Amino acid sequence: MVDDQVKVLVVEDDADTALFVRTVLERRGGMAVTVAPEPMTALEHADRETFDVVVTDIQMPGMTGLQLLGELRTRAPGLPVIVMTAFASVDYAVDALHREADDFLVKPLSAATLVERVTAAAERGRARRVAATPEVVLAVGAHPDDVEIGVGATLASHRAAGAAIVVLTLSGGAVGGDSDVRRVEALAAAGVVGARLFLHDFDDTRLATADGLIATIEETVAQVGPTVVYTHSAHDRHQDHRAVHEAVQVAARQVPSLACYQSPSSTVDFRPTRFVTVDGFLETKLQMLAAYASQQHRSYMAPDAVRAAARYWARFGTGTYVEPLEMIRASGRVSQAGPGTSAAADRSDEHARGDAR
Repeated sequence: MVDDQVKVLVVEDDADTALFVRTVLERRGGMAVTVAPEPMTALEHADRETFDVVVTDIQMPGMTGLQLLGELRTRAPGLPVIVMTAFASVDYAVDALHREADDFLVKPLSAATLVERVTAAAERGRARRVAATPEVVLAVGAHPDDVEIGVGATLASHRAAGAAIVVLTLSGGAVGGDSDVRRVEALAAAGVVGARLFLHDFDDTRLATADGLIATIEETVAQVGPTVVYTHSAHDRHQDHRAVHEAVQVAARQVPSLACYQSPSSTVDFRPTRFVTVDGFLETKLQMLAAYASQQHRSYMAPDAVRAAARYWARFGTGTYVEPLEMIRASGRVSQAGPGTSAAADRSDEHARGDAR
């Protein structure tokens, strides 16, 4: 069975009708069909499996199709339900629609109509599921504070749009300070945006040769299921940053959107092609950075420097403050201020490369 095959639950006590519906949907529609001879069995199936659409008769023993519709609305909100009956009655249709049926079919059914209506209902149901599923954003950094410096405000905007935020940091940053202290700081920074933090112990400054780096990132990707990933750019002087960039390219190869952020060690070859407006979220970024008390002596952590950088990149985007991204790929489904939306001002590669210098 292919991943995008439509899964249909048919609830019908008449064996001949059930066979007809199943045969048509499987052979002409290429769908996967499960038949339940009565509503209670259908509810058991719906509790155990995920279906794209339910097709149910109205007149059945024990529970009517309309009563089943009510149960399904409680147990599986958003699941499309098509009601069918042999009675071409306006009352039946009105009652079914009042109970939020997605469609109403009158027997005898033509094969073409059946496939067309079930396909349309399944597509609507899948669209509803996608819209209702919270976006998961994964930001990957080599050291504590890398992610916050690069896309702290963008993560805050994702969070405000309802996304779940995950931060993956691959070393404790022992070369740049006390790793135990930096761990505590990383937890505090993640707490500012309610992010889930994964913090690992790879050797600072030696990530380029670290065994298991790709596997560790793959495990996190598999566990959290991100739709958007942010990580370091390849255009960076720090070997750890470049190593993480390369590892993420492999580990997140199936993730729909992948973008690279700027670090203080980025080279002049960092050439963003997308500019995310973060007006209203820069102060949250500054709160995240302030959590790293042990790093406040670094010039790039100063609030004025952070604001100035965001103001500089705004010349290529819209609004007052912008965070720049090198886009590796982008899907259409991302939250309000993330890559791929109108809140992030697109520029062509040529234009961005010319101006950013």
